[in-house]
Amino acid sequence: MTVEIISWATVGLLLATTVGLLLARDWRWSLGLLALQYLGMFWMVRLHWPIAMAAVKLVTGWMAAAALGITRVGLKSEPDTASEQSWPEGRLFRVLAAILVLVTILPSVPHVALIFPGIGLPEVAGALLLIGMGLLHLGMTVQPLRITIGLLTVLAGFETLYAAVETSILVAALLAVVNLGLALVGSYLLVAAPEEMEGMGENG
Repeated sequence: MTVEIISWATVGLLLATTVGLLLARDWRWSLGLLALQYLGMFWMVRLHWPIAMAAVKLVTGWMAAAALGITRVGLKSEPDTASEQSWPEGRLFRVLAAILVLVTILPSVPHVALIFPGIGLPEVAGALLLIGMGLLHLGMTVQPLRITIGLLTVLAGFETLYAAVETSILVAALLAVVNLGLALVGSYLLVAAPEEMEGMGENG
């Protein structure tokens, strides 16, 4: 009973972090929320994996957030605070979009739990929440940092579901490499985007 209560509390944490990522404009808040999100994912994965393997997920996620943060600190420009044409300006719109994702996810939780044997409702709810909110995040931004965070969020949801059916150390290592690879690509795009904009300005 205590484990289930903690699991549902973790789902609440994931809900807070994913909605916070939609609303946050400051990159520091975004990376902090991403780190908290991996903490919630750690608990979900811990229900099915040994603590050492689950800790790999946590450390990998924090390393990805740190890599993005270190890269972002080194940038002189402020691309993340610039206006995004594809990002609706109103916070109310983003909150309503998040509610729509929740309304879509909640009825699906029991059905998905039947597909994956041995997985509980909190894990399914947390995984679908991460996937749904991550996809929503991807649809609302054109910034490299936010796109990377959205991809990491979707991947975290997939890994939460996958942990219930696969306990291979090799697969865990492969997924860790994928997470770090996404972070490195995102860091490269963060550096390349301002340089590309400067080059376009000089050519113009």
